[in-house]
Amino acid sequence: MIRQGSHGRSPQRASEYLNVLKICLKLLGQSALGCLMLNFRHYSLARHYIVMSPRPFEPSSPSAQSVAAGVAQRRLIELFDVLAPTPGMTRSSLEGVSLMRANSPMPRMPVMYEPSIVIVCQGRKRGYLGDQIFQYDAQQYLVLSVPLPFECETEASTEEPFLGISIRVDLTMVAELLMALNETQGAAQNEPLGIYSTPLDPALSSAVQRLLDALVSPLDARILAPGIVREICYRVLTGEQGDAIRAALTHQNHFGRVAKALRRIHADYHGVLDVDTLAAEAGMSLAVFHAQFKAVTATSPMQYVKTTRLHHARLLMVQDGLNAGAAAARVGYESASQFSREFKRLFGLSPVDEVKRMRVIYDSPPPRIVKPVARYVTAV
Repeated sequence: MIRQGSHGRSPQRASEYLNVLKICLKLLGQSALGCLMLNFRHYSLARHYIVMSPRPFEPSSPSAQSVAAGVAQRRLIELFDVLAPTPGMTRSSLEGVSLMRANSPMPRMPVMYEPSIVIVCQGRKRGYLGDQIFQYDAQQYLVLSVPLPFECETEASTEEPFLGISIRVDLTMVAELLMALNETQGAAQNEPLGIYSTPLDPALSSAVQRLLDALVSPLDARILAPGIVREICYRVLTGEQGDAIRAALTHQNHFGRVAKALRRIHADYHGVLDVDTLAAEAGMSLAVFHAQFKAVTATSPMQYVKTTRLHHARLLMVQDGLNAGAAAARVGYESASQFSREFKRLFGLSPVDEVKRMRVIYDSPPPRIVKPVARYVTAV
């Protein structure tokens, strides 16, 4: 709709104004604006034009969504500057929620994540498990339904640091949600994966921003944040690949039984473990267990046990200040020389050099003394 106020009657002037209006209408049709006012002045005579979009303004249009996404992204970066201003892993005031920041690229290296939801707010990570590659950035999030050792690299820079949130999967909370969802969720159609990346939808994005907002305030973190974490877990469970977390807890298929054996490994990695014990824990024959274990983790059971021990030893050396010999004994190695050989084979450096590298990368604080707590328990 075009409304024209007082104006001269010259056909030439009217034609010029109409050409300008046509251009504005074309530009308006490609934008999220609903109304544009033009004010032409010629020989002190004011000419006012109000150009209305030929379509009604829709806040959910692609242009409006893009603007809203940009505003939300800037807000997330502001919150990270408050909550996690330094590189490395920052534990939030809420148990199980950590913030990750990297100001420079990190090369491909072995990592081990506990069952968790990793949401990237800026930057990009790539995970490698066997011949599979998982990319997760501000449009993707990563879900690990079982503890998996894999390799990971990070894209980041000083101008655009990597910013991410890690939320540990609380099996008790998941079990409660599964009971509530029991009447609406059917059985998984296919065997799920232990790790996958999936698109970040608007509802989950909103919950993530509300979680960070709550963590800024100690009172909000204590009262509101636990409920928001529960909402995030709910949205992941009801998402397109929530079957993986459900299967890891219910033990109703091969994946769930392997997940049970994995929890046994992480509870008793420092003790005596063999394939017979793990197969019995999973309730499978040796042949079936070996095949299904490799399908989930891309490695053999005993290689997984070895990798788990080495990752825990590295953590003890970096965070708790243990030397190589003490860390080796703590995780179940009887021979310090065997530990050093296998450590260098996995991480590419000796224990001493790897600890130095990790502290430089993550700008680690001085070692802390913490009583070890077994986080993985066998679900009933």
